[in-house]
Amino acid sequence: MEERPVTDDVGPGLVRVRLDLAYDGKDFSGWARQRERRTVQGELESALRTVLRLPEPVELTVAGRTDSGVHARGQVAHADLPAEVWAEHGGKLLRRLAGKLPQDIRVRKVTEAPPHFDARFSAVWRRYAYRVSDHPGGVDPIRRGHVLWHDRPVDVELMNAAAASLVGEHDFAAYCKKREGATTIRTLLDLHWERPAAGLEDAGLAVATVRADAFCHNMVRALVGALLLVGDGHRPVAFPGQVLAGRVRHSAVNVVRPHGLTLEEVGYPPDDRLAARNLAARNRRTLPGEPDGAAGCC
Repeated sequence: MEERPVTDDVGPGLVRVRLDLAYDGKDFSGWARQRERRTVQGELESALRTVLRLPEPVELTVAGRTDSGVHARGQVAHADLPAEVWAEHGGKLLRRLAGKLPQDIRVRKVTEAPPHFDARFSAVWRRYAYRVSDHPGGVDPIRRGHVLWHDRPVDVELMNAAAASLVGEHDFAAYCKKREGATTIRTLLDLHWERPAAGLEDAGLAVATVRADAFCHNMVRALVGALLLVGDGHRPVAFPGQVLAGRVRHSAVNVVRPHGLTLEEVGYPPDDRLAARNLAARNRRTLPGEPDGAAGCC
């Protein structure tokens, strides 16, 4: 594949600014801006334009577009701002956003990004948590918006045994909602379940940690759905791996509800490797033995 030159795509007179943020996804129609729907991107871009007194809208690039109802504690986005605006308002931006944004979005940190930083293409992994409770009495009312209730006991050891066959680089077409022209090849770096140390608020709680270089639409929620079928005894340990190998959606695998899912953290390489990572992330991936893909988004 032809190599492309490493460039910094920040325009002249602009400063790239990184925003680390968190939000409760309950009342949002996902991250991406939509006409006549409330979204995280829409709210944040509007707030930035207001507090920075900009004549034109600010456009944000995000590490991972979360679906409707999905939460985030470690989301990352970037915006390219006029250098004079950043110089004048940068030191006050965090506090001004806190006063302008709705309570279900918080920007935790605002910094000038290093050269070649891109919130989306520089990321080397994203880590999600999916929280499930199998307590027979249901979910703690205070956590009901962030924990899925499963009405049968689940065996964490069985789910971890089933998860082992899913880790690694695979075509996750069976666990993704396909998009025209987009690859479903991903590298799943970690997938395991654990029960937190016993406490009244954690009774019955099982937490899945899912970390990958990138995710396709519905991937985490479909993986969790397949593993819950193993955990509650409906399917054998081999079932999730068999579904993966089939590369087609399986009617038994439910995409679990979004409110149990939280984006916890996004990982980035050292600053001197950002440019190389940007180029690698833009290359369309293929599995060994398949023809090289054209450049495209992951």
